[in-house]
Amino acid sequence: MGLLFLLFTLVPFIELYLLIQIGEVVGAWYTLLFVIGMGVLGAWLAKSQGRKVLTEWTNAMSQGRMPEEGVLGGVLIFVGGLLLITPGVITDFVGLLILVPFTRRLVARRVRSYFERKIQLGQMRVGQVRVDRAPTGQGFAWPPRSQDPNVIDTEGEELH
Repeated sequence: MGLLFLLFTLVPFIELYLLIQIGEVVGAWYTLLFVIGMGVLGAWLAKSQGRKVLTEWTNAMSQGRMPEEGVLGGVLIFVGGLLLITPGVITDFVGLLILVPFTRRLVARRVRSYFERKIQLGQMRVGQVRVDRAPTGQGFAWPPRSQDPNVIDTEGEELH
């Protein structure tokens, strides 16, 4: 609860304070232009970096190799774009850092090592969920099909 409290309560107050202080120094209109400009820059950077990563993924997969920047890079681009679109000075700075490829790779390494450490310590488990499409294409099959090769899954219809 402590971290969530900081993120959703204190950070917005600090951001508001900083924007008011900047507004007093440079003026309200320039501060507003800064906030709007960072939002536009964030949307553009997120879109361009997202396309770049998606193109790299597609090229790597078509060549039969793993992409250099995995799913975590895509998630970080999304988070960086959200932070830049969110009004504030701190969130803009962190969002820019995440969207720059060099620093994004550094952040991705740190996040990956954090999760690996949690998994090794048994504080986090990773699972996999598989959902098959129903034969009609109208939804998902439930329960999921068996992974046991000795089980034969069948589809049936109750007749009255």
